[in-house]
Order: sequence, then structure tokens, then C-alpha cells
Amino acid sequence: MAKEIINTTEAPAAIGPYVQAVKSNGTLYISGQLGFDMSTGEIPADVEEQAKNSLKNLDAIMKAAGTDKSKVLKTTIFLTDMGDFAKVNEIYGAFFEGHNPARSCFAVAALPKDGKVEIECIAEA
Repeated sequence: MAKEIINTTEAPAAIGPYVQAVKSNGTLYISGQLGFDMSTGEIPADVEEQAKNSLKNLDAIMKAAGTDKSKVLKTTIFLTDMGDFAKVNEIYGAFFEGHNPARSCFAVAALPKDGKVEIECIAEA
């Protein structure tokens, strides 16, 4: 079983003992992406901007792995406030443009760097 570590400077570096993504046997496993704005290195206060950035960061990692959002099989969304669900859901739907993968969404007590949303995914590679 071949295992390839995927890393790109177009998405935030891992902030712990993990990697941005691992590709193995035709599947890409992308670690949770916070809403860092790669042009500033900051996480905006607005949950909508965080969601957009999180998805952009996932997209950058997918491109580095040679795949794209149409190949996403499953996502998991973590929210610190389920009151933000509708806002994030709208941005998420626009991002996938009808290529909707399976999904789970969880409320969590907190996220690193005081993020409001984090999204991870599994895709065909």
C-alpha cells in the first residue's frame, strides 16, 4: 500500500503532528481545514468568510494532489455554533455546484485558533 503525503503552500501548514493530506490507493484524505485567509495568514471573524476560506484551502490541497471537488466522496463540517449552519450550508452548496458528496456536520465546543468552522474531506485521487 503506497502512501503519499500531500503538502502545498497554497493552504495552511499543519499546526500539529499531522499533515495536510494523505493519498493512498486512489483515495485522498484531507485533514480539517480552518478558515485561514492565505493572503493574510489570519482567520476572519465572519463565519461566512471562514467557510469560504476553508473550502478554498481544501480545493488547493485537492489540486496539489491532482484531483478536484467533483471527486469528493465525503465531508465533515465542525461548527462551534449550530446557529451558523444555514450560512455555512449556503456557501458549501455553492462551492460543490451540484456535485454534492455525503456529509456529516457536528457542533463542537471549540476549534483551534478560535475558528468557527472546520471542514475535512475524503476524495477520489
